[in-house]
Amino acid sequence: MQEAGCRLEHPTAARFRSHVMEGEWEKAEADVNELKSLVKVTRGTLRMRFLVLEQKYLELLEDGLVLEALHVLRHELTPLKFSTERIHTLSGFMMCSNAESLREKASWEGRGSTSRSRLLEKLQTFLPPSVMLPPHRLQSLLRQAVELQRARCIYHNTRHEPNLDTVSLFSDHACSKKQFPCHTHQVLTDHCNEVWFCKFSNNGTKLATGSKDSNVIIWEVDMEMYRLKVLRSLDGHAYGVSYLAWSPDDQYLIACGPDDCSELWLWNVQSGELKVKMSQSHEDSLTCAAWNPDSKRFVTGGQRGQFYQCDLDGNIQDSWEGVRVQCLWCLGDGKTVLASDTHQRVRGYNFEDLTDRNIIQEDHPIMAFTVSKHGRLALLNVATQGVHMWDLEDRVLVRKFRGATQGFYTIHSCFGGHSEDFIASGSEDHKVYIWHRSGELPIAVLPGHGHTVNCVSWNPELPSMLASASDDGTIRIWGPMPACEGDSESEDDGGMES
Repeated sequence: MQEAGCRLEHPTAARFRSHVMEGEWEKAEADVNELKSLVKVTRGTLRMRFLVLEQKYLELLEDGLVLEALHVLRHELTPLKFSTERIHTLSGFMMCSNAESLREKASWEGRGSTSRSRLLEKLQTFLPPSVMLPPHRLQSLLRQAVELQRARCIYHNTRHEPNLDTVSLFSDHACSKKQFPCHTHQVLTDHCNEVWFCKFSNNGTKLATGSKDSNVIIWEVDMEMYRLKVLRSLDGHAYGVSYLAWSPDDQYLIACGPDDCSELWLWNVQSGELKVKMSQSHEDSLTCAAWNPDSKRFVTGGQRGQFYQCDLDGNIQDSWEGVRVQCLWCLGDGKTVLASDTHQRVRGYNFEDLTDRNIIQEDHPIMAFTVSKHGRLALLNVATQGVHMWDLEDRVLVRKFRGATQGFYTIHSCFGGHSEDFIASGSEDHKVYIWHRSGELPIAVLPGHGHTVNCVSWNPELPSMLASASDDGTIRIWGPMPACEGDSESEDDGGMES
């Protein structure tokens, strides 16, 4: 109080705290009467007196002073006429044969600092904070300070949240950029043409990549060494592979092609077998797909006006006529499908009652979009505009991220990192851009690719692993600075090959 130059508590409130903790109940009652003018809660003084006397009654019972306890019940608690039901309950405790039975029946900790502290917490709710400090106020302030430091730490990307047990209060919390996925751990060169798409499986153990060479490669992820190896190649596609969609259970993978592709390929990832090749009509253009949360249905469509909902055998269950689809996403409710179309908008389609509604309207073509895990935020790659983040519930543009070059190529961005605090996107200037969700300027720009970066994917189970696919025919795996490099590099050096 001397250091802050302010009084923390009203003098009577300080005495009241002391009297409660010492079990001086007559003095505590007198304090309640003295604090009467400061209590703003309706019947607050009455309720405070009842709580104090209830503690007094229980402690007398625990000490075996039954007559004294009975006197408190009849002549002090009952005349308050506060709660007849509670009085009956308290009187029932008279039948307890011993102190242990009383504590169990009353769900009470017994005489001592624990039960009196709990009593104080209840009593403090009736008084303004300026009169009596709320319980654990210092701890609350310190916790808020740590949380604020965590929120301001733009490279915080770990499941281990800073708290009062793990953070020193002598210095501010700050994560090093060295632990952020800014460094190339591996360059994958197994594709022989432009790589158009990459996507980690939902469990993070595999990466699927699709290329202009018409092949899909499934890579196995070494979660500790940050290295990938080929698990199997899924070939035979008549066109290049420009879009991939993992089923929520990671059992199946859908592969779609560019605008002139009328086929959709559905693979069993475990066996490497083609489950179904769907082609409704040679006039179709099936360029995108999205899975229903049940892993038993999916939607697909394209810019020629096809929009289908299908089962695992490729049978069309429902269709929406005349919707020219650019990109699709199924929300977690199992009913709503989001689709971007040629009218520069994202609409929500309900296949159960066949209703649709406008959700997002942009001023330029939406080349691709993705949705956060909780379904609240959408990330749009907008032609000539870059990356935009929208709130789907409030239907408002939250932020425009600056830096990446976006023309009319289809570039795919993603949410990622722990709690999806980060945004990553490819760019036509051959770089990968990473932003913190709270700021519009990039926190990392990763060089290394030789041509347009078409797609990025953040490992959902390994917050410090990122993959990027490029027209240079390679996939780069990004991770923290390798331990062998130590402090020899500048923290701003990203993209150094190991």
